Amino acid sequence: MAGALIVYGTTDGHTANVARRMAQMLTAAGIRPIAVVQPSGILPRPDAFDAVIVAASVHGGRYQKPVARWVQAHAVRLNGKTSAFVSVSLGILQQDPAVQREIHRIVERFLLGSDWRPSTTIDVAGALPYTRYNWLKRWMMRRIAAKAGGDTDTSRDYEYTDWQALNAFCVQFARRVNVAERPAAASA
Repeated sequence: MAGALIVYGTTDGHTANVARRMAQMLTAAGIRPIAVVQPSGILPRPDAFDAVIVAASVHGGRYQKPVARWVQAHAVRLNGKTSAFVSVSLGILQQDPAVQREIHRIVERFLLGSDWRPSTTIDVAGALPYTRYNWLKRWMMRRIAAKAGGDTDTSRDYEYTDWQALNAFCVQFARRVNVAERPAAASA
């Protein structure tokens, strides 16, 4: 088994944490080896892996450009294997139906624009690392959080990821990978 590739884009570091934790969860679920990489420089090709997970965070209504370029370049290969898209954002915490629709539109635009059709997708809540922001970003994010009814104490950081739900997702993904491998193993 060639294992799984996790490609991620991160702006403030939380999606990198999500990617590393998913690697641990997949390893615990029996998927090995796992490569976790950011799309900068030379990346492994998806064909070298049995499965691929792409994780990116929403900022300004878009995902990181290097992730979008990598997915577009490899969409055909990604469509031929078990794959998943993990969308990380704070918007999913809001109960406003308009915000929920917008989050889904962002995911749809990304996938339609890349021609990639992942086997599964999941929305994951992100984080507010106020202490790592410069003063302008801290002020803007505090205003956004206040408007959404979120945490506004900028002297500390907040993490909203539901790690149990993400673990359940990884266990289910590992099952898909293992089922997809069986026919190939039986014909060998």
